[in-house]
Amino acid sequence: MRDVLSELEAWWLDGRPVGVGTVVQTWTSAPRQPGAAMLVGPDGTAVGSVSGGCVEGAVYELAAQARDTGAAGLHRFGVSDDDAYAVGLTCGGVIELFVEQVDQASFPEFGGVAETVRNGQAVAVATLIKDVPGGSRTGARLVIRPDSADGTLGSTRLDDAVRDDAIGMLEQGRTGIVRYGPDGERRGDEISIFVAAYAPRPRMIVFGAIDFAAAVARVGAFLGYHVTVCDARATFATTKRFPEADEVVVEWPHRYLERASIAGGLDERTVVCVLTHDPKFDVPLLELALRLPLAYVGAMGSRRTNGDRLARLRELGLSGDELARLHAPIGLDVGARTPEETAVSIAAEIIALRWGGTGTQLRETVGPIHHREN
Repeated sequence: MRDVLSELEAWWLDGRPVGVGTVVQTWTSAPRQPGAAMLVGPDGTAVGSVSGGCVEGAVYELAAQARDTGAAGLHRFGVSDDDAYAVGLTCGGVIELFVEQVDQASFPEFGGVAETVRNGQAVAVATLIKDVPGGSRTGARLVIRPDSADGTLGSTRLDDAVRDDAIGMLEQGRTGIVRYGPDGERRGDEISIFVAAYAPRPRMIVFGAIDFAAAVARVGAFLGYHVTVCDARATFATTKRFPEADEVVVEWPHRYLERASIAGGLDERTVVCVLTHDPKFDVPLLELALRLPLAYVGAMGSRRTNGDRLARLRELGLSGDELARLHAPIGLDVGARTPEETAVSIAAEIIALRWGGTGTQLRETVGPIHHREN
């Protein structure tokens, strides 16, 4: 939903209904993850994608109907049958979507949600997508922030249970379905709640204000990271050289990372790219980074540079397990030569680590193409 938030907000502010189809669950090789959405605007405009093209036409029709009638419901799309033109996911996956109408009457809290997301603050939207047989709560919503909740799913006990679970999902940056009994009983599964967690963007910190850093910052921003470029040299660390970065910091790298850690600005989604390949910068920085619970720590340099760096880090007392977390030389072997190609190889390694990919050519692998988070 984050990708289509601005368009939905514009229509919502105009007071016009929009049809929304949201991926709530996937199986095997589905191309889009839970939270991906397609809008059908009041003028018939389609925005967003839920399947990479496989079932967009069918979802468009369902969302248009929901926009016009207000009816909400779950729809599942799977592998095409023998008819090559049948609606289905020819990639072999299965997706389940919740299709609904969104306007000021059905979702009065949406304006506040959009503002919260835009400000980079945490918020979760819990939607009841499957009620007990004969129930009338489908489409009910609860908006959860770390210190408050708005709306209701139809039961105080259910609201309390969902709020507790949604806070945990926000902390993990995880979107998905949770199931309960009719009144929020955790041992039940009669009703399904889809929790869309809008956590602040994960961070990418790029150390070393060089041309490779500019390319990495561009790719990081494209992937949705909040990008910081840090270098101790004010001459090189300028916003003009790094326009795609969210911030450019002039500070000794290890001091900045230490300050960010103490301030609570790092988490298990944070990725660190060390492009300085200068011992006076990268050794004290890596000594700290490899002891922090970060998602990824990579360092640029030749194999000789990396060997010298590892020896220095061992002398500082880093363990074998800590050193094994260092991705150096940084990136996957894609034959990169230019800064832009190198940035792609670094991004590929980060993505592979996040989703459990191998970096192998897909034609050499078997099983699902699209990996899902464990």
